Amino acid sequence: QVRLAESGGGSVQAGGSLRLACDISKYRDKITCMAWFRQSPGKAREGVAAITSGGGGTQYADSVKGRFTISRDNINHTMYLQMNSLQDEDTATYFCAAAQTGRCLSLRQVSYDDWGQGTQVFVSS
Repeated sequence: QVRLAESGGGSVQAGGSLRLACDISKYRDKITCMAWFRQSPGKAREGVAAITSGGGGTQYADSVKGRFTISRDNINHTMYLQMNSLQDEDTATYFCAAAQTGRCLSLRQVSYDDWGQGTQVFVSS
């Protein structure tokens, strides 16, 4: 079974950048709302950024506005999360999520029904 697959996580110093990618080839030719979530140890999973199926609309959590950028390449079936000016509190496991029904741009977990395994990001000061 083809699954969503994240990549690009790693360790970075505070102030640095990382770009995460999510292989969304299983949804080629399908209208799909996509999003990034993250979860730190002991904390609930939170929505970080969401994007419409065509990529023309985006939504961000207040904590990442101006620092993170979500995008998608529907030709190469990949979604990205460019993370700049990383801070200690951005340390988390990051997940990509997909939904084929409902409204796009939701940052709520219940809006999505397909999840990747996650990729870890560690920011050190």
